[in-house]
Amino acid sequence: MMNALTHMGYVGIFDYDPGDEAFHGRVMGMRDTIHFCGKSIDDLKKSLAVGVEDYLALCAEDGVQPEKPYSGKIGLRLNADLHRLAATVAKAEGKSLNTWIMETIERQAKASLSA
Repeated sequence: MMNALTHMGYVGIFDYDPGDEAFHGRVMGMRDTIHFCGKSIDDLKKSLAVGVEDYLALCAEDGVQPEKPYSGKIGLRLNADLHRLAATVAKAEGKSLNTWIMETIERQAKASLSA
């Protein structure tokens, strides 16, 4: 099971460190580092929010464009048989291949996060 929180579209993944008796996390999908921590889940959520908002404020202060965690575009290469199979299933469901892939990834990701 993956432990994840979001704030303003930024996704933080975290773990519990029994040695510190605290949660520690990092925002994913960026070259810059946003770390957050807390002794409780509420503390962790607050720390993530402060970290993201501080990052955005610092970017604004420095006049630089903040990194967006993800662009929404994926370059995907499949072998021809898998491409044909996915396109066939998408068409049978009355969907574009892009919509079918997006819905399939969303379903799998939500299942992984809740497992």
